[in-house]
Amino acid sequence: MSDKPYRPNVGIALFNTSGKVLIGRRFRDDGPEIILPGLEWQMPQGGIDPGENPRDAVVRELWEETGAVGAEYLGETDWRNYEFPPYDGPADHRLAKFRGQRQKWFALRFTGRDEDIDPLTQRNGQQAEFDSWRWERLDRVAELVVPFRRDVYRMVAQQFAEFAR
Repeated sequence: MSDKPYRPNVGIALFNTSGKVLIGRRFRDDGPEIILPGLEWQMPQGGIDPGENPRDAVVRELWEETGAVGAEYLGETDWRNYEFPPYDGPADHRLAKFRGQRQKWFALRFTGRDEDIDPLTQRNGQQAEFDSWRWERLDRVAELVVPFRRDVYRMVAQQFAEFAR
């Protein structure tokens, strides 16, 4: 797998006014983005289209995955990589050609209402990834995700801790 590239990707820590972040529960096994029982939760994230600016990708991905459009920029991380676990599925899967993801995380303050969040509606032809969502303490999220993402989530929690206060 080491000869495969990393997929350019953005991650989103969307904070509410109480300092908690939005997490969604993934509802299916999706190839390299495997879901383990009890570890179905994650913050929104998604690929950067060719030629797309990461900040534009954040706005698009937030809307595609949650329906939310009201958010203010708070900060961002440097680029971080993580590896996918071994994958034995179809070679034509959209993520099978990558060894993992190269991510830049963004902290945003949610300015909308909880009623604006709808992860089940398909947007831009993208299948829904989450079957439910909730607000969670940032320092707890790393324990709710699949193990191969934990180091990145711990870094995000440390770097964005000031926004969780």
